[in-house]
Amino acid sequence: MLQSAAAQSLVGMQVRASAVLGMALAALTMVLTPGPNMMYLVSRSISQGRAAGLVSLAGTGIGFLVYMTMANLGLAVVFVAVPALFVGVKVCGVLYLGYLAWQALRPQGRGVFETGATGVDSPAKLFGMGLATNLLNPKTAVMYLALIPQFIDPHTGNTVVQGFVLGGVQVTVSLLVNAAIVMCAGSIAGFLVARPLWVVWQRRATGTLLGCAAIALAWEVPAKA
Repeated sequence: MLQSAAAQSLVGMQVRASAVLGMALAALTMVLTPGPNMMYLVSRSISQGRAAGLVSLAGTGIGFLVYMTMANLGLAVVFVAVPALFVGVKVCGVLYLGYLAWQALRPQGRGVFETGATGVDSPAKLFGMGLATNLLNPKTAVMYLALIPQFIDPHTGNTVVQGFVLGGVQVTVSLLVNAAIVMCAGSIAGFLVARPLWVVWQRRATGTLLGCAAIALAWEVPAKA
């Protein structure tokens, strides 16, 4: 009887495969959309090397874990109780994404793989900036507070466990993709430098994607209030 009850409990806590797949695809889409994390990681990788990019990525990873823990332990409840806070976070995100889009699309703008002269930062600063960039990233806030809950099914088991499992899927996908970007950033930048026309189109594509993300986020602000 005890073994049967334990088995039922374990099965009840499992996350549906469709939810895991859906979360992985959503995370892949989000991480491939240019944003603050990608821009910071690429800039550090190009200006200071792959090791600096990976240290920055470690800070970004901790930021994901902070969001995941807070979201699963009640931050979402706070935003439900005080909708204005959530709206405020999303409005700030809209403004920031809009600013990044303008920086890419304006004349003499700069794309993801174009960096200016930057100083050499210590590992501690690289880690801290990676963490801060992710904590202030509106895409991360939307991911944990609005998107992941859509894949949680209360009927299949403990919602907190599901939240951590699905959050773990998102973190894994994001870190793997960002690590690949960090490792290839220098080569991509060199490729683009030799092809000025490609640089222009890359910048336009980046700005357009950021603008679309800002519009999509703005569209959702009234709905979640």
